[in-house]
Amino acid sequence: MIRIECHAQLVIRDADGHESSLTDVVSLLAAVDETGSIAQAATRKGLSYRHTWGLLRGIEARLGGPLIAKERGRGSVLSELGQAVLRAQRLCGERLDANMRALASEVASDLNHWLVPPTHDVRIHASHGYAVAALVTALVGDEVAVEIKYRDGVDAVTALARGECDLAGFHLPRGEFRAACANTYRRWLDPQQHVLVHLTRRKQGLFLLKGNPKRINGLSDLARGDIRFVNRQPGSGTRMLLDLALRQVGVDPDRVNGYASTELTHSAIAAFVASGMADVGFGVEPAAHHFGLEFVPIVDEDYYFACDRARLERQPLATVIGMLRGRPFRSSVAHLDGYDPRDCGELVEVDEGLGPMQV
Repeated sequence: MIRIECHAQLVIRDADGHESSLTDVVSLLAAVDETGSIAQAATRKGLSYRHTWGLLRGIEARLGGPLIAKERGRGSVLSELGQAVLRAQRLCGERLDANMRALASEVASDLNHWLVPPTHDVRIHASHGYAVAALVTALVGDEVAVEIKYRDGVDAVTALARGECDLAGFHLPRGEFRAACANTYRRWLDPQQHVLVHLTRRKQGLFLLKGNPKRINGLSDLARGDIRFVNRQPGSGTRMLLDLALRQVGVDPDRVNGYASTELTHSAIAAFVASGMADVGFGVEPAAHHFGLEFVPIVDEDYYFACDRARLERQPLATVIGMLRGRPFRSSVAHLDGYDPRDCGELVEVDEGLGPMQV
């Protein structure tokens, strides 16, 4: 079985059509930023000092500006241009991360159909989440063929109803908004045919720049004209929840500055805020900490996989359920900020998980 990886990279193309990848340079810039020394960065990357300087000078000539600056008492630091290049690569990677992994999985799945005997792929369609990504990583590590497609929860559940996936991942808030959100999924889930598998509890909240320079205290501040917001895409469970929460505090979502500006993953939202292109976003806690942002918790959620109960004891679902209930996977999820895997792998009846119907 082969594995495919897709990575985003920055490429410079000059007037003559010659291209230069910034991948190696970005890696060096990150090392200089961490060590404060070109020599230490070169050693870390296994390069000679002379070769490192030549690589940096060559890209500086193409870009038309310095990437490294010398500061008395601080050694080597990134120039503003160097910081911008490093930030651009990180932003590019994080904003495209989920789509890249989904594409890699689809390409690998197609190629493996031709290269290896037929296998029981685990077909997962799911709303993006860090615990889902951890599951995919664990399955691949055990050489279980996985097809992962990140999509909003409604699309995932409708795909399950059509027989297009084995596991459909979606999340529901705990508390007063649960019934309204659950009704969106209820029509596609048959309590006799389907069952829910608990993945994790998690927290969603506001992403803020370090130090909270705009003094944002809660959702009501999103109505301020000086606040720039970045949103999840329409149809996502996070967007649905946020709409309800804003209206509860008397904020019209359509009046929020930047509400129409959308990204597809929690990581992309955090990257957008960390880059300074927005003042606040909304998503899960690990994304905020990964980008050095402050996090203000707003709501607790349950993340579920819906599946066909008749297939629970067959492959590949039996392998997945066993993994979810195992100590190694639960431990990996427990290390995610704001995630609680105490009920991971537990079966929940559809009516119990969705709760009473809202009328």
